Amino acid sequence: MQTDFDYAIVGAGIAGASLAAGLSAQARVVLLEAEDHPGYHATGRSAAFWTESYGGPLVQPLTTASGPFLIAHGFVAPRGALTLARADEREGLSAFAAEFSALGVRARLLNRADLEARLPGLDAQWRHGVFEPDCTDIDVAALHQHWLGAAARGGGTVMTRARLVAAERRAQGWDLGLAGGQRIAAGVLINAAGAWADAVACLADLRPLGIQPLRRTVVQARIGAAFPADLPLVLGFDGSFYFKPEGDRLWLSPHDETPSPPCDAAPEELDVALAVDRFQHVVDWPVERIERKWAGLRSFAPDRLPVYGFDPGDPRFFWFAGQGGFGIQTAPAAADLALRLLRGEPVGAVDPAPYSPARFS
Repeated sequence: MQTDFDYAIVGAGIAGASLAAGLSAQARVVLLEAEDHPGYHATGRSAAFWTESYGGPLVQPLTTASGPFLIAHGFVAPRGALTLARADEREGLSAFAAEFSALGVRARLLNRADLEARLPGLDAQWRHGVFEPDCTDIDVAALHQHWLGAAARGGGTVMTRARLVAAERRAQGWDLGLAGGQRIAAGVLINAAGAWADAVACLADLRPLGIQPLRRTVVQARIGAAFPADLPLVLGFDGSFYFKPEGDRLWLSPHDETPSPPCDAAPEELDVALAVDRFQHVVDWPVERIERKWAGLRSFAPDRLPVYGFDPGDPRFFWFAGQGGFGIQTAPAAADLALRLLRGEPVGAVDPAPYSPARFS
């Protein structure tokens, strides 16, 4: 069978675009995007930031290794991250700071007076904090377009409205059927389908890994108080909220993780109300108006680590999925790791072993 492409990548979000950029100069690559344009789902709805503690200690190597690329290309801007804890969470917060400090992450414990200096109007229940000065905002759109542009310059093909509906093995790779009736052939099928990752595996007659999409809600609010110009990303140690500035507005989230089927996620009114209520239990800044609200799906493997590597059942099927809420901040290092595996090159800055799909065999 004539192979039309060396690699077919399912999903043209940040994950698929990063691999297409790296592969297209040396190989024939097609990006298959089910929607009208790339990045419609998780990539286009991210409140992205780069902070090394987010995702836990086994995700931290990917985040840290991604920092130099994001900085060198101007995709980040200073922000800082402040994690708040109640009196009964002090021991856990101290352990959190110690664990990440041992990994080389700058994480400084703060007392109540320090917190009040950073967050005027802070509720009395918040007694302790950890500040990470190196946290930055990420220009997600610019990063995504950078990789899409690199893929195009390398000769890569992007097909939109190209939902994968069939994947059949052939001697030289895959015969792929698309929703519009087109058929293409590819040597290697790369699964960068986000919330649809398990569905793609099933189409290829491979065992799904249990990658679960979880809905996350964000609202943009106009605040009836002047918040500090240098306001950091503020998170709850208990995982119940975060908020961050976006211009002269705030983005609020109840840090929800509601199981969902793969879909075009929409915010639930209860979660919007929770975002506002939890924010108002942190600071006394009045919420004047909700201007926007949206939801996206963050997809996790059962152990909440990403999945990068060839499927144990088929060396022509490559997983690049399960990036949870840290897919943007880890994208440069994840792409480097995956490209090395795809090309058979030596291990780079990050050991791929913890993220191998073989761990679920």
